[in-house]
Amino acid sequence: MSAPKTSETVEQNGTFKGLKLTNTLTRQKEDFVPISDENVRLYVCGPTVYDFAHIGNARPVIVFDVLYRLLQHLYGADYVTYVRNITDVDDKINARALRDYPDLPLNDAIAKVTTKTANQFHADVETLGCMEPTHEPRATQHIDGMVSMIQTLIEKGHAYVAATETGGEVLFDTASMPAYGGLAKRNLDEQRAGARVAVEDHKKSPGDFVLWKLSSQDEPGWDSPWGRGRPGWHIECSVMSEHHLGKVFDIHGGGLDLIFPHHENEIAQSCCAHGTDKMANVWLHNGFVQVEGRKMSKSEGNFVTIHDLLATVNFGGRKWPGEVLRLAMLMTHYREPIDFSVKRLEEAERLLAKWPDVTPSDAEPSSEVLDALKDDLNTAAAIQALHALAGEAARDPAKIPVYSATAALLGVAPAVVDTGDRDLASIQSRIDERLAFFEAKNWAEADRIRDELVSEGIQLMDSKDSETGKRVTSWEVRR
Repeated sequence: MSAPKTSETVEQNGTFKGLKLTNTLTRQKEDFVPISDENVRLYVCGPTVYDFAHIGNARPVIVFDVLYRLLQHLYGADYVTYVRNITDVDDKINARALRDYPDLPLNDAIAKVTTKTANQFHADVETLGCMEPTHEPRATQHIDGMVSMIQTLIEKGHAYVAATETGGEVLFDTASMPAYGGLAKRNLDEQRAGARVAVEDHKKSPGDFVLWKLSSQDEPGWDSPWGRGRPGWHIECSVMSEHHLGKVFDIHGGGLDLIFPHHENEIAQSCCAHGTDKMANVWLHNGFVQVEGRKMSKSEGNFVTIHDLLATVNFGGRKWPGEVLRLAMLMTHYREPIDFSVKRLEEAERLLAKWPDVTPSDAEPSSEVLDALKDDLNTAAAIQALHALAGEAARDPAKIPVYSATAALLGVAPAVVDTGDRDLASIQSRIDERLAFFEAKNWAEADRIRDELVSEGIQLMDSKDSETGKRVTSWEVRR
């Protein structure tokens, strides 16, 4: 069988606006040019709602939220479509439902698990300062589309029905696609050589994967030409992304662990079904998250959920604000691994404490921060530039609008506090007067001004200028 024919070509008519991204498909940093400036399209794999999201899940949500904000800034908020799915049909969900609600019918138990877990996910990511995606499809809303795509793959010779001990299932025929393995850079011969178990009797090749499997009467299922069953995991994202973004779109993102087999299999399904040579032009993957230097796992006792960090005291003996967790994630480049630790959270918290609280601004963000983000989403460099800007804004009220707009672009602005009718020029004037009293060694008058400002909710922070050694004072609204 041949590779999919590129019967549908996608012409890129978008504009390059300085954004460069490292494309996993090519392993190179490339100029990002969207297919169309009128609809820049981004898809990110979301959670499987069988358990509360852990901090490893938090990283792609935060990383791609920053990308979403950046794309909106570059192309306009009305011209970016961001899709992040929810997987609400999965054998892990079935197992959790049976464990947690053994006295309920399975479908009712599944509904309880998915509703509770999805609601917690939404609450968690909102606390992390993440914007809602444009669309958040659920797998169970797209079963008909999955059945249709599977039928197309069978008709085109890329899938087959195989008998199993429990009935039958539909499998994707990886040998039918010579380009299979292009994302992970793993060819079929390598996969066969690396196989550690015998090929199941019903599979043509060890790499063939499930598109549809039959369900027992006690399992959730939908009618199909191959019997009552449920979809495999990979087909879900192929169908949901096509429904909302088209057969070929701009950017597909997710964690490094999804490159193989999930994203590889998405590409295979989508390209073979649609007759295209691509599913997405750019593939982005964030690095792994370790906890205190070790791989996170329940057996290690270091499995930490977002909810644990935000609402309980079992990590470092305290709860952590959402903006601290977000900043801790962004202080490392998205492609690099993160060692998540109490020390790291404390570092992020100390940094945030030095930044002034401000109200939203319509100003243009800092060009330095924008340049960092346009260089392969370099949030580490962007945070450094924002920190310098925060110091300038604390000393010079005229810099506050730019600082505010820049912090909003990264989604790391401290909790917004209404400054009400405060006269920013008057505050700065009184600070300058206090500094003059210090020069004159009039400590009493300097303390009087400080106390007056504190009573009005203004916290002063004194430090020394690194070049002149003179006292400088910044301020923030007390939280």
